Amino acid sequence: MPGAPQNFSNEGTESSGSCEVTESATRPLERVGGLLAFATKGNQSKGIRMRKTLLSIALAVAAPFAWAQTSSTTTTTTTTEGGGTITEYTPGSVITLKETSGPRNYKFSKKVVYVTKSGKELDEATVKTRIKIGIPVHVHYMTEGDDMMVDRVILDED
Repeated sequence: MPGAPQNFSNEGTESSGSCEVTESATRPLERVGGLLAFATKGNQSKGIRMRKTLLSIALAVAAPFAWAQTSSTTTTTTTTEGGGTITEYTPGSVITLKETSGPRNYKFSKKVVYVTKSGKELDEATVKTRIKIGIPVHVHYMTEGDDMMVDRVILDED
């Protein structure tokens, strides 16, 4: 009869056929977004698979930024000149000049060039004879931390 309630129960009747109920059909209903839905193994595995996929995509997008980070160290080097009379001289190591502000110690860098006031470069033998205590010179140096590293010594006389 149309419009009349229908009863699908098998109670009280005999039947030769059997009705098998699967596990997924007997699970309780879950509320999903305001709707009721059957919780089947298929739906749960799809959700897990979707979460794994979204996580993989998010990591793939973020990974290049994580590995692209670099660090750098900047060392500031200032080049200046100082001048005075030699009060202490150790070839290849230290030169101390008496300046107007007082004595100042300079260290030699790996390569030091000795020149005259006119710019003529001095050879090693001439340096040994002309560079000595009491001679007025100018030094060209770079500041590295607290050290003043000399790379050029200029004799005030030709």
